[in-house]
Amino acid sequence: GILCQIPSPIMGLSVLAVGNCFGDLSANVAVARKGLSDMALTACFAGPVLTLLVGFGLGFSAHLKITGHTSMHLRMTPPLVAGFIFSMVNCILVIICGVCIGRGTLRKEHGYALLTLYISY
Repeated sequence: GILCQIPSPIMGLSVLAVGNCFGDLSANVAVARKGLSDMALTACFAGPVLTLLVGFGLGFSAHLKITGHTSMHLRMTPPLVAGFIFSMVNCILVIICGVCIGRGTLRKEHGYALLTLYISY
């Protein structure tokens, strides 16, 4: 990222995130092929949520303990805000398409739409 002058939030949301998710992807695909699509879909959301909660919780707690502060200020840069917006749009699309429109069924086109959303980011 430094050599190509790519901002660190973009690196985290793209290159590092893709490399980090290959294990989850292969496990979720294997579970879905065994006919346990509910379990695979749940794992798609549960893994990242657990990572966020534990990662933020431990990271912020360690930082606050080391510095002795009781709170910290986070600077929201434009790339970070864009990443949050794309993540929220993705979650909203899953809920609207899967729950409201599809009545619990996600179609192949929905997967293509989510991939397009990620690539456009």
